[in-house]
Amino acid sequence: MKRLYAGSAAQVAAASLLLAAVPAAAQDASAPLTLEDLIPDSAVANPEEWAAEGVNQAGAEEPELPELAPETPMAELPELSLDWPEQLEIPPLEALDVDQDIQFADVELPDVPLSDNATVEKVSSELTIVLPSEDAAFPMRGEFIDRFKSLSAITELSGDDESIAQLAARARSDEALLTDLLRVYGYYDAEITRIVGGAKVGEAESDRAPSVRFEIIPGQRYRFGAIDLGALDEAPDYPSLRKSFAIETGDPMSSDEIVSNRLALEVALGETGYPFAEVGAPDLLIDHARSEGDLSVPVAPNGKYLIASVSSSDPGFLSDKHLSSIARFDANDLYQRSLTTDLRRAVTATGLVSSVTVTPRELTAPTNGEPGQVVLDVGLTKAKLRTIAGAIGYGAEEGVRVQASWEHRNLFPSEGALKVRGIVGTREQLGGVTFRKNNFGGRDRVLTLDAFISTLDSDAFDAQSIALVGTYERASTLLFQKQLGWSVGFELIGSRERAPAVGGSQQPRDTFYVAALPASVLYDTTDSLLNPTKGFRLGGRFSPEISRTGGKQSTYIRTQLDASYYQSVNDRLVMAGRVRFGSIPGAPLDDIAPSRRYYAGGGSSVRGYGFQQIGPRDVAGAPSGGRSVVEAAVEARIKTGFFDGALSVVPFLDAGSIGPDPAPNFDDIRFGAGIGIRYDSGFGPLRVDVGVPLNPGPDDNPVAVYVSLGQAF
Repeated sequence: MKRLYAGSAAQVAAASLLLAAVPAAAQDASAPLTLEDLIPDSAVANPEEWAAEGVNQAGAEEPELPELAPETPMAELPELSLDWPEQLEIPPLEALDVDQDIQFADVELPDVPLSDNATVEKVSSELTIVLPSEDAAFPMRGEFIDRFKSLSAITELSGDDESIAQLAARARSDEALLTDLLRVYGYYDAEITRIVGGAKVGEAESDRAPSVRFEIIPGQRYRFGAIDLGALDEAPDYPSLRKSFAIETGDPMSSDEIVSNRLALEVALGETGYPFAEVGAPDLLIDHARSEGDLSVPVAPNGKYLIASVSSSDPGFLSDKHLSSIARFDANDLYQRSLTTDLRRAVTATGLVSSVTVTPRELTAPTNGEPGQVVLDVGLTKAKLRTIAGAIGYGAEEGVRVQASWEHRNLFPSEGALKVRGIVGTREQLGGVTFRKNNFGGRDRVLTLDAFISTLDSDAFDAQSIALVGTYERASTLLFQKQLGWSVGFELIGSRERAPAVGGSQQPRDTFYVAALPASVLYDTTDSLLNPTKGFRLGGRFSPEISRTGGKQSTYIRTQLDASYYQSVNDRLVMAGRVRFGSIPGAPLDDIAPSRRYYAGGGSSVRGYGFQQIGPRDVAGAPSGGRSVVEAAVEARIKTGFFDGALSVVPFLDAGSIGPDPAPNFDDIRFGAGIGIRYDSGFGPLRVDVGVPLNPGPDDNPVAVYVSLGQAF
């Protein structure tokens, strides 16, 4: 260490100047000068005066040195005894002869042995990680490896033509990734050794591909120190809110836990009456000396509130009262963020708006420990309300079919829709008017009134009908699939019906007047409305009816029970099955209008057979329908992997029977089998099925093709 001792300024200056002023000629080259030799006697006798006089006491000017020209020769240096080289020629080196007997030493460096408490995890063919084998030393080994594998540059960019230089560059990137991941789990003092290797000297490159090994010593896992949650303790519900943030002092450190607990706290605030709560970004201060991290999350509850009311931005379009009726809360209920999200989804599901926002607005502030009140402002942007639709189709059984419709979805606010529709086809003609009121009398409840006139010419009957049908229901939609759905209604029908023509000769028509009070219920546990992969559906329909024809009145009950089950076997296979049972007790078959009887056959019944082609036939050979129906089907929905997994192959087996009596008839069961394809369009599967009858009747075709949207069941 250098030390500096202090004296008077004059003494220091004197010593300094004297060092510069002593001529070089006075020095003895053989003996170094001492400090006493350099200080003159006058400086010692009177240092202040000597310093004032300066070094150049004569005041003479410094002599000017002559300016040297570039060509001036150098003066001889007394200490240099060698001549200065003017021209130096270096003789060329003689080449050595190749000695074929020379051999390189083959040094085999042994691999570094693993310790007894280490285990090797193979991430890929070119990447391995060495970690402690004891769970206590590194308990999250499996999760850590999976996480690293999904982010590794070596795993993502590996290829057959990879060089060791490329691999080394990716290894450096992966080492930084490992450091970050270890810190995510609280290992801030971890040691990582990166080993990159390839083919050895004399070894073919194809014999050993380049590889990387990381050896990790996690070290001590840090723990949480002080926990600071800002002003959370000012909230009335502080104990329960604090429990939602489950990190405590002394817990093992984890960045994932910080993120998840911050989100849990934010959700808890939003679900317990704090619409204006603020939860800031967390800050973690690492103290290596303590092996701890102090966590602070700025939290401001900003008051607890109840919901006072709902306010529409366009009351003439969707009124405050209507919005309140579809909300899942009442006035003075505790504010919950999930309730506002549900209201926004419900308004979107009406189809009347292109966008919607729900924003809490303070009405009264919290006072004296009592909650305040907020109004939920619903901002609406109208969608286009009028729709014109049309379709043209052709089917082997239906012939040509053209349909068109016009609809105004909010002609009678709120949510009162009017639709006019028509069908013109080879076998069907229809004209009708439909009024529909969504969310009528409560959330997801729909009132429908439908009036129409139609003619229908099928292989089973020819009917000219006029009808008024009313339904009040709670049914599933694409946005809100419900576990329990139901419907009640009425049907008033007048119909002139007859059997198909025989040999070109038309049969006389019978007039039927039918009044019915149908009701249905559906219990649905499936995971999708259009393409279920698990769960079951159980539905029933019950319709007491009065029928009058030819001056005779009959009463009967149409009942039907449907059940289906879906089971995902693995990621590629879903097994599905269904059964149906129906019965009409109470009246003979001839007193029941042909349009109210049961039929089987077709794409949604027994595939392989034509529409309504299964069952008893009349004297003319036309299907006459029956008073009982039994159907069953099973199919395997197998994903192929084509089109990114959107294409599936579906082999199926169907069976069905129609009986003339209320009890099912198993004497004449028809079987159909085939194969289909499904293309998942994102909205729903497009279905094409090709079926063949296994025990066909004399009039059944050898093959049938069905095309539709959605699964068969």
